[in-house]
Amino acid sequence: MITVSLCMIVRDEEETIGRCLSTVRDLVDEIIIVDTGSVDRTKEICASFDARIFDFQWINHFAAARNYAFEKARMDYIFWLDADDVLEEVDRLRFQKLKERQDFAFAYVSMPYHLTLDEKGQPIHYQRRNRLVRRQCQFVWHGAVHEYLEVSGNGLHSDISITHRKMKPYSDRNLQIYLNRKERGEVFEPRDQYYFANELYDHERNEKAAEQYQVFLDSGMGWVEDRIAACYKQATCYGRLNQPDKQIQSLVRSLAYDTPRAELCCRLGAFFADKLNFQQAIYWYRQATMLERPQEAMGMTDESAWTWLPHLQLCYCYDRIGDIIKAKIHHEMAKMYNPNHPSVLYNEAYFAGRNEQHSSAQ
Repeated sequence: MITVSLCMIVRDEEETIGRCLSTVRDLVDEIIIVDTGSVDRTKEICASFDARIFDFQWINHFAAARNYAFEKARMDYIFWLDADDVLEEVDRLRFQKLKERQDFAFAYVSMPYHLTLDEKGQPIHYQRRNRLVRRQCQFVWHGAVHEYLEVSGNGLHSDISITHRKMKPYSDRNLQIYLNRKERGEVFEPRDQYYFANELYDHERNEKAAEQYQVFLDSGMGWVEDRIAACYKQATCYGRLNQPDKQIQSLVRSLAYDTPRAELCCRLGAFFADKLNFQQAIYWYRQATMLERPQEAMGMTDESAWTWLPHLQLCYCYDRIGDIIKAKIHHEMAKMYNPNHPSVLYNEAYFAGRNEQHSSAQ
């Protein structure tokens, strides 16, 4: 069986670190905690899990802290988490089974990262991250903010999911890091251009975000998934700014980078539905229902776009043009995927009311 070092960087995580470690303590062979300046009980809680704790002076550089943590690992493989991540029981069992594989010769293992969940705990938004790496490969983290782990060689895309259960409110820490770097005159690489735009977007600095996404897209560089996401988010910025011509241009631009995604089709459908152009909206929502899902995609996935959302919207659009039969068909499809969604429940009552009116008329 392979041995595993869990490596984490933390700061003031007393509310979540115990929950995180309790879900993995029996799956790993050592716990490495790199503390970047906690003033609460974080280190005390980590010590109760027999963690090896190291201090690291914070220098506004996440990759530097993560690389320092990786340097302290002693086992065959290195596994990393954030303090507000957990492994659910089904994923704990999958992780243990993975460790027991006799043919384990992978340089790295990717795992789905569940970012938001519905009321039943099912993932809504998720993406893959490289989570488990062979220590001897000496893979390195890159990036001051929104760091990434560069890997190569023989990898495994596993079904072990990491679930993000954030409790801390979002801050402007990352935005300030970027603004300070920009003020110092740093020239951003394409990846930083994209993530700087994301920080502006998250803080609803829409004009600046749209401009920064344009800088990134015009560079012609960067990961294709980031370019697609940049188009979507830039379109949202233009929507917030009430600039529909630029909004549609941004959405269509994403088609230059890869085949259409369900997320794009639903966004285009919404664009036309908002303008009451229901035939055009129907076209794009129908495309979303017919696409083949990419295998092992590493970019962000909106599960609703690939399942119930286009059917819900097709129900609405067909109803608006008077095609009640097709509206009911797509209502039933949406209900099959998400029977308890408030809009699905509303439509169920709506169609029941129509049936009663029809019976009374007869």
